[in-house]
Amino acid sequence: MRHQSGFTLALAGFALLTCGDATIKSMAGLWPAPAIAALRFSIAVPLLATFVIASQGRAALHVSKPLIQLGRGFSIAASSMLFFISLFLLPLAEATAIVFVSPVITALLSALLLREHLQRSAWLATALALVGVALVLRPNLAEAGAAAFLPLIAAFFFATMMILNRLAAGTGSPMALQWILATVAAPILIIVATVGHMSGLQAFQIGWPDASVVARCAIVAVTASTAHWLIYLGTTRSTAADAAQAVYIQLPVALLIDALLFRHFPDAMALGGSLLIVCAGLLMWLNQKRTIEGMRP
Repeated sequence: MRHQSGFTLALAGFALLTCGDATIKSMAGLWPAPAIAALRFSIAVPLLATFVIASQGRAALHVSKPLIQLGRGFSIAASSMLFFISLFLLPLAEATAIVFVSPVITALLSALLLREHLQRSAWLATALALVGVALVLRPNLAEAGAAAFLPLIAAFFFATMMILNRLAAGTGSPMALQWILATVAAPILIIVATVGHMSGLQAFQIGWPDASVVARCAIVAVTASTAHWLIYLGTTRSTAADAAQAVYIQLPVALLIDALLFRHFPDAMALGGSLLIVCAGLLMWLNQKRTIEGMRP
């Protein structure tokens, strides 16, 4: 029952996360992606702190294992920034599909770092995922170039965060851990956005944002913080690999939003690649599930 409730919480979190991704995509060309990510986390910091203090007291803001918290913050900062940039370059559904590789990466990292047993079928899942990514990237490489691989790198950092979430379990309340996540990520992203502005590259020049940009960043701050909190709860109530499977709710949500709001319809090969990635993740999940059941007395 605890594993089932963990999966349901993660499912709700990933669905809400996709709605926030659509909001980010709607800001393409209005403000640089690193600045949007920095503002999104900067808004989340005081909101989460206020919630934690009001509901649990100021002492709840003190969390343990600082190095793990730094790793969580760095991972989500890198994942968010890279994925936001990819949303400006790729259709929402296709960028989301590539991030679906994260459950495969999470399972592999679970075996490597957490000593969670992984069978040989995991390598088949990895191969399927790589073929799927190639099919999804195919129509975008000519236009976006190497930048089309950004969601793949974002998936790696997101998988790293999922692993660190397991290691952070018990170091603080779920909302306090969301607060420390944003508190670490915000200054990292502010530095990256500042460096980007100073680089002189037009795409990273930071002007005064339109009011609609600030409003949309605030919406994403609320929805994404809630989503990551739900994903964190799901991760701690099941295995890291189990909770990661809930990411697949994002595909139908992203396809629907892409069609209704952005008028984009992926071709057959891109859809086929997305399904291969989904199958890879499900195969990895079944492998992990059999392993867990085999370890029970």
